[in-house]
Formats: sequence, C-alpha cells, structure tokens
Amino acid sequence: MSVKRVLSRGLELGRSVLQLGLPRSAGRLAAKLRPEYLRGGQPQSSLPPRYRYYRVSLRGLAARLQAAGLGRLAGGSARSRAAFLAFGVGLGLVEEQLEGDRRSAAACREIQALFSKKKFQTFPEQPLVSGYKLEDYVIGKQIGKGCNAAVYEAAAPAPVPPDQWTGAFPLAVKMMWNIGAGSSSETILRSMSQELVPAGPQAMRQEAGALTLHGHFGRLPETVSPHPNVITVHRAFTAEVPLLPGAEEEYPDVLPARLHPRGVGNNRTLFLVMKNYPRTLRHHLEASAPSRRDGTLMLLQLLEGVDHLCKQGVAHRDLKSDNVLLELDSGGRPRLVITDFGCCLAERDRGLQLPFSSWWVDRGGNSCLMAPEVAAAVPGPGVVIDYSKADAWAVGAMAYELFGQKNPFYGPCGLEGRSYQEKQLPALPSNVPADVRLVVRLLLRRNPNKRPSARVAANILHLSLWGGRALARLDRAAAGKMADWLLCESARVLLKGVGRSRALVEEEQRRCFLANVDLEDLRTAAGFLLYGRAQRSGLSQ
Repeated sequence: MSVKRVLSRGLELGRSVLQLGLPRSAGRLAAKLRPEYLRGGQPQSSLPPRYRYYRVSLRGLAARLQAAGLGRLAGGSARSRAAFLAFGVGLGLVEEQLEGDRRSAAACREIQALFSKKKFQTFPEQPLVSGYKLEDYVIGKQIGKGCNAAVYEAAAPAPVPPDQWTGAFPLAVKMMWNIGAGSSSETILRSMSQELVPAGPQAMRQEAGALTLHGHFGRLPETVSPHPNVITVHRAFTAEVPLLPGAEEEYPDVLPARLHPRGVGNNRTLFLVMKNYPRTLRHHLEASAPSRRDGTLMLLQLLEGVDHLCKQGVAHRDLKSDNVLLELDSGGRPRLVITDFGCCLAERDRGLQLPFSSWWVDRGGNSCLMAPEVAAAVPGPGVVIDYSKADAWAVGAMAYELFGQKNPFYGPCGLEGRSYQEKQLPALPSNVPADVRLVVRLLLRRNPNKRPSARVAANILHLSLWGGRALARLDRAAAGKMADWLLCESARVLLKGVGRSRALVEEEQRRCFLANVDLEDLRTAAGFLLYGRAQRSGLSQ
C-alpha cells in the first residue's frame, strides 16, 4: 500500500472519529479551530494577525500528527490512537480551509484590482478646457450660503455677454469669504487649503502648485481621488471679490470696504468650481420621504463616501444633511455627494490621528454629530483623538433623517454624543429593513473598538442588497462559495457596464463594492449579519 493511500485512509478514519465525537476534547478543539464566520456570536477575523505565521506550518504539523497516529495503530490504547488521528485530521481540515481562504483572498484581490482600474467619472457634462479666471464664467443666481461661503450657479465658458445669457447653469461657483487671510494668493491658499482636498487633477494651474503651506515650503495638500459620492472641485483660483447678486443683502459684512462701507473682508478670495447639484440632502428630505430602497441606498452611499475618505487619510468632521448634495439618476434614484471640506482633517503626516494637547485644538465642525470619542476627549500630554470611525458614527445618526425621523442628537432635548447611552437611542420605524436597523445600531456604539468601520458597515448593506441566495446560505457557506458569488457579481457588472453620464446609482454602488472587496472585511460583515440574525431569532422565540 502506497504512502499516499495510507495517508488517505488515515484521513478517512480521522473524519469518522470526529463524526462519532471521539474523543470529545478533540471535537472541542476542532470546533475552536473552525473559522469564525462558521460559528455564531460576534464576528472576528479567522486568525489574529500575530498568529498568521502559523498558517504556513499547519500542514506539516497535521501530517506529523497523522503519521504519529498511524504509527501507534500497532500499539497503545484506542483512545490515544483516536486522539492523535482526530487532532491531526482536525489540523488538516483547518489547513484545507486556509488553502481555500488563500484562493478566495487571491480572487478578491484580482476583482479589486480590476474594478479599481476603472476610474469613476465625475466630470461635468461638458468638460472644462479653461476656466481658471472668474471672467470665464457666467454667474447666475445664488443657490446656497453657509457660514464661510456663498454658492452661485454658473456656466463656462461664456459664449455670450452675461446680460444676454439664457442657457442652463451646469456648474456652481463657491466664493469663500476672506476676512483674515490677506489678499495674496499664497496666503489665501494656505489659509483655505482644506477646501482643496477634493480638487481634481486639473483644478489649478501647474505653475501654482508650489506654495508655502503650514509654515514651510511645500506643495498643496494631497487631494483625494474621484469617487461618485464625494464632490470634485474642477477648478480653484483666486480673484478679486465681485459684487454678486444678493451680496449687499445677504452678506454685506464680509465684503471688502470698496464694495460696502461696513465690509471687513479682503479684496481677493478663493473660488471653487464644481458641478451644480439641484439640492441638499436636507432640502430633499423636507420635500419628500424616501422609500425603503432609496433610504438604504442613500445610507450606503454615505458610507462609501466616508470609507473612500478614510482610506486616503481624510476625516470630514462636519457631516450633516446640509453638507451632502443630491441629484437623481436616470432611473429616479437619489445620488449623494459629500461636500464642504472646510473643517476636514487632512494632515499628510498624521492621517486620522489628531494630537489633543489643549482645548484650543480644533476638534471639528458640527458639535451635535461629534462621535463620543471626539466629544468626550480631554486634552493632555500625549492625548490623541482617533477619527477613523468618527464620520461613520455621524452617518449612523443621519440615518434617522433618511427614514423620516428626527435626528436624536439635534435640538435642546436631543442626546449628547459625550454622554448618551445606547439604550436611549430611539427605534427606527418597523418598516425599515432589519439589516439596516442592525447597521445603524452598530454605527452608534459608543466604544469605537466595537463599532464597525465604514467599509464593514457598507459591506453589510451590500450583502443585504445584492446577496440573494448567497446571503440565505451565509450560515453554512464556505469562503469559496462567497468567492464564487463575487465572481458572478463581477461578471454581471462588467457585462452590463456603467455609462459615463447616465450611470445608475445601484450600478455605481456595485462597482464601489467590488473595487473595495476584501475577504477579511467581507467575513467580518457576514459575521455581523449572522450575529444580528441570531439576535432577532432569539427575540422571536
């Protein structure tokens, strides 16, 4: 009998021993070694990073134990023989599973690389060929105003004199209010550099790239790459402040003295040119109540946008419905983009970590939607605020607005981020999908270590929306079957394709999912789904 056949018979015998439950200790050990996503409870990675070295040696250890078990067939107690065989076979099965995991992880990497290469198109309907001067644009009426800027509809290039213009306004020009930044282009760009984080590659003239920023000579802040759920600044330039429509009535105090006697503003400021979106998320929610599907897709888009920013070392820190713009795709679904980066954290050398040495350090914008770890932070030597999950928490709070309820953290009687208890959170309407309610509950956990990242939370919604049969078999599906489903999803998206200007929101989100797919993140999301399902099953009994 060949060695290969002997080992094969040993494996069969070992499996029989495991199925009979002899010995029980070996069965318990095999259960502990099973991957996490095949067990109930709260999800974790299949092996902690510090133990992943041992994956490469499990096969050898299993073979030695199986050989030792076979060597004892001629002597020793039956319990001893069974223990060696069962333990060896258990490790062999783990190694077999890990080999499947490696193949699945490789498939995920290939899918991610394929869809990451297909860049998202966020250009306006007619790409700009110039537009580096204010005179290149026809400025229309005011469409928005915040605490530090006014936004006007615009068109470019100007084909006729402004007083004869009768066409549409596909662009928006944001004029920053310059009170203390001086009137030189260098100081303006240094003071307002955060607004340039979502700037596109052609937003500024190349010769203006080298500037003195943050007290040393260097380049403009590294910008984020295009994403369908993050605004793109197509042009950025400094110019003389003009007297635009409504300026004297709406914001006279921030105008320069040459335009208004009470004005305290400087003569030059920063202008940003973007796509013109019809409304903000807040205005949309005030005018109409989204369907369950639309609400879920809007929550998913916010998470995808936040995940994209986090991966590039940016924390928005001022997420609210006023800072999210909205348009409808060709199928009538809302498409959301995150905008207004004036309060963002985008330190190239610090990432999402902010040293909090004194109360003078800026923690961000909207205090009502500050995550607990930010709102409750106390300054001191060595204290650092981690923003890696703070924006995801804010999205969880905004979810109430998406489904027709008041944000529980707004108003004089609202909850406070620094002190609320999770049991105080109001329940979402019963018609909201159970998986969405699970995501919101997870995002609003006080402890950031128990809160999923934006990527994992988005994956939970992706699995819920597109999983179908794969989700129904999730509790018993192997990683290989999950990889098969991912390959089918990839083929479906590639065959259907996504158009440049008429892309559907759902197709964009499928592409976002595949461009970021990672086996460990996907397993964690699947584990959370199983955890939520088990909780709901326990409550219903």
